[in-house]
Amino acid sequence: MNRHMIVSTRLGELTLVASDNALAGVYFPHHWVKPMPLGERVTSDPVLSEAARQLDEYLSGERTTFDLQTTLTGDEFQQRVWNRLNDIPYGATSTYGEIAAEVGDHAQRVGKVVGQNPLSIVIPCHRVVGKNGSLTGYAGGLERKQLLLDLEEPAEVRLF
Repeated sequence: MNRHMIVSTRLGELTLVASDNALAGVYFPHHWVKPMPLGERVTSDPVLSEAARQLDEYLSGERTTFDLQTTLTGDEFQQRVWNRLNDIPYGATSTYGEIAAEVGDHAQRVGKVVGQNPLSIVIPCHRVVGKNGSLTGYAGGLERKQLLLDLEEPAEVRLF
């Protein structure tokens, strides 16, 4: 049974959705893709509270990976693309074309699937950029995408 909680973050309000004992959705306001059935709104839930805690740590620069049980609903191709997104390391990016070459499809189709990612931030679709590193569509808006990429940018190292 799905249930959801709305949490305030430095990116604005996020809607977190759980299905049974797993996180199933992280949605921005006015998300491009219609969210899955949200279920009952709750104010307390162990799965959603843990997801909120880890998202807060990530957005505060205290966490680089998520340790959450998640569930994804999608066809085989969507699953392959979303799994590939998890392989993009913190602080790195990949392009739609690179992912398309790896999964054996067109960049446009990959872009559509990346945009359908139900676990924004947790599955790092913000790490996918256009050719030459250009920022392209993001369900949370390009400003949020840039903020997430800036957050992950490694600190400059100074040699004295």
